Parts: sequence; structure tokens; C-alpha cells
Amino acid sequence: MSLSDPLGDMLTRIRNGQAANKSAIKSPASKLRMNVLEVLKREGYIRDYRREDSGHQELSIELKYHNGEPVIKNLKRVSKPGRRVYSGVADLPRIYNGLGIAILSTPRGVMSDTEARQAHIGGEILCTVF
Repeated sequence: MSLSDPLGDMLTRIRNGQAANKSAIKSPASKLRMNVLEVLKREGYIRDYRREDSGHQELSIELKYHNGEPVIKNLKRVSKPGRRVYSGVADLPRIYNGLGIAILSTPRGVMSDTEARQAHIGGEILCTVF
């Protein structure tokens, strides 16, 4: 099966899994997906993820809940295959006045907007999380 937006597919799986109160979901593996999941884990939006090899590479993502409510309230894809969105360090968006994060793909790798501001680097805004 060919996907035109693999990252968007993974984000939709996370949204759907949390709407159904699943403890874990599965998604096909790729380096970009693993890098985005690493940022989500580092920022405390997911419990953990691991790569599994059962004939094909797959990611098992453990979702995180607080008092029965999903930790991720809003997960939105910003830069899409048909419309790429780039931002310099001065124009990086503040998600919910700093309560949420934007995940960026920069020349130094995938990182959150706060890490990009500290590194003084801009890039492609992949998604926003709150």
C-alpha cells in the first residue's frame, strides 16, 4: 500500500487510538516517524515507542492518559505533501501561548520549537501538538 503522507497517517492513528481509549497502537516504521515520536516522548505526550520486526518494520506506540483523559488534546499536521510550510527562527509559532509545541524538521534533525529557538535554527513545521 502506498501512502502519500506517511507522517499524517501516523498522526491520525494516534488521534484515533486516543479517541478509542487504546493503550497502544501500531504504525509502519520509518526514520521520520521515529524522530517525531522521539520528540513526542521527550516532551511527555506519549509514554514510549518501540520498533518491532514481525516480517515488516512496525512501530508500537504507547499512548499516555492523565485521569482517564488523553494527554494530547489537539494534534494537527501543518506541512503537507501539497503545501510545505517553512519558518525562520524569528517566525516560529507559539502553540497555545507556549503550552503546546510545534515539531520541526531542521538541518540538525527533527526537534521541537523550543529546541529550535535555543539552537537558533528554523525549518519545516511538520505538526503542532497540544
